[in-house]
Amino acid sequence: MAELESPTVMPKLICFLSSLLKRVAESNDLNQKQLLHQKISVFHGLTRPTISIQSYLERIFKYANCSPSCFIVAYVYLDRFTQRQPSLPINSFNVHRLLITSVMVAAKFMDDLYYNNAYYAKVGGITTVEMNFLEVDFLFGLGFHLNVTPGTFQAYCAHLQREMLLMQPLTFADSSLSLGKSLKAHLCFNEDESSSHQKQQQLAV
Repeated sequence: MAELESPTVMPKLICFLSSLLKRVAESNDLNQKQLLHQKISVFHGLTRPTISIQSYLERIFKYANCSPSCFIVAYVYLDRFTQRQPSLPINSFNVHRLLITSVMVAAKFMDDLYYNNAYYAKVGGITTVEMNFLEVDFLFGLGFHLNVTPGTFQAYCAHLQREMLLMQPLTFADSSLSLGKSLKAHLCFNEDESSSHQKQQQLAV
């Protein structure tokens, strides 16, 4: 997607994704009934990280040096992960580890050149051993479903573009983005690559 190469687009995309993830995490934090059924995974920290989601994602963007498309693909992966693992919704305790892992996996799948796990661990503020465990758990959580078709990629991009346009100027406090009645951690929409493009546009947030 050529628009992603623009120096003005990526900062806005990072800001939007951060705001979206923050809303999802905080909503799931408040869902006490859901908390009773959540599993503790390797992504779950003992405490909430002190660094904000936006600052963390900006750090990844600054130091990962991966292609801009990786952030869209990471977004797709997060959506797939939460749909396949309903007992592991995104919350304030796991969102940072899920972010660094999804971007790293996306970079490995999308880019010809990428940094190793030790580098991403340093960027993410975790150990290399933990990074390795996170990667394995994330891949199994996805069912190793890493391929993103051009149609799916464009559908996610189109959704993000619509939401970003609705939020101009970027005043997220007054955002029209709905998290849905059940406040589930689905980030975009129920993906069904065998369905029509119209069905791909059905949002699940």
